[in-house]
Order: sequence, then C-alpha cells, then structure tokens
Amino acid sequence: MAKITGKYETIFIVNPTLEEAAAAAVQDKFKSLIEANGTNVEVEDWGKRRLAYPIEDLTEGVYTLVRFESAPAFPAELDRIYKITDGIMRSLIVCLDD
Repeated sequence: MAKITGKYETIFIVNPTLEEAAAAAVQDKFKSLIEANGTNVEVEDWGKRRLAYPIEDLTEGVYTLVRFESAPAFPAELDRIYKITDGIMRSLIVCLDD
C-alpha cells in the first residue's frame, strides 16, 4: 500500500553574510512553504553556528530545523526549491521512520 503521508525532517543553512532582513526572509519563505504543504510543522531556529568545514570560504551559517508531515511528493519539490534559492548554503531532507 502506498504511503499517504510521511514524517520528514529538514535542516537548511542560510548564508550568514546576508543582511538580517534577507536571511529572515529566506527562512520565512521555507517555513511558509512547508506549512502550506505539510501538517504538524515544528520549527527550531538554531541561529548562527560554526560549520564543520568551510563552504565557499565561510565558516559559519544560520541553521533552521523543521519537522513536518506531508505527501511523499513534496520533499522532492522542496529539495528542488532549496537548490535554486540564493542564500541557501546546504540543505538536507530526511524521512523519519514510524
């Protein structure tokens, strides 16, 4: 039987060199996108943290963790949008087992 909804967790890192308003706009964009396409959305703003390794000569990033439930097709679309959005340094989407 096909899955109707799944539980997912995503984390994305925003470029810390963006102005505060621009970084907040990127975070709000993804929070609202996930809320529009998912349910039981939990958002944790981890703030600025040191990266494990430099990315584009940057050593820090602004982390945001989001847990949500959605249709199985949505994470692929979310990943596509992460990749084309300026300001997103890295992202990861994980399906959580029941």
